[in-house]
Amino acid sequence: MSATQLAVLARTVEPQRMLRRFLALDAVVTGANAVAYLALSGPLGRFLGAGSGLLLGLGAFLAGYAAGVGLLAARPHPPALGVRIVVEANLVWTAVSLAALALWLTPTAAGAVWTVLQALTVAGFALLQHMALKERQLSQD
Repeated sequence: MSATQLAVLARTVEPQRMLRRFLALDAVVTGANAVAYLALSGPLGRFLGAGSGLLLGLGAFLAGYAAGVGLLAARPHPPALGVRIVVEANLVWTAVSLAALALWLTPTAAGAVWTVLQALTVAGFALLQHMALKERQLSQD
């Protein structure tokens, strides 16, 4: 992905703003997922083929994670280490989601599709955040 493509997605050519926008988008999407898991764990659990306890636990974890990513996005200059931690955490989430699907989850068809789609979305956030961080570092050199 080129810097131009990143700028189009972020709707800005300013690397610092680009990075903050991709972090904020991650926080919003993750937070929405957390709220859904917390508020609708029973119905979603039945629809996805996952236990409501699992969804409650994931919802609580995701709420904390979304808050942390949101705080990072709110900083005028998010520290590179913090951004790298978010990128790596997103990659771990992706790998664990796919491994869980292959090794121990027994979801409904909708749950299997959801697991793959959310894993790909999180991987996409990791890629965008990584590339935006690189772009910011290049602009500072």
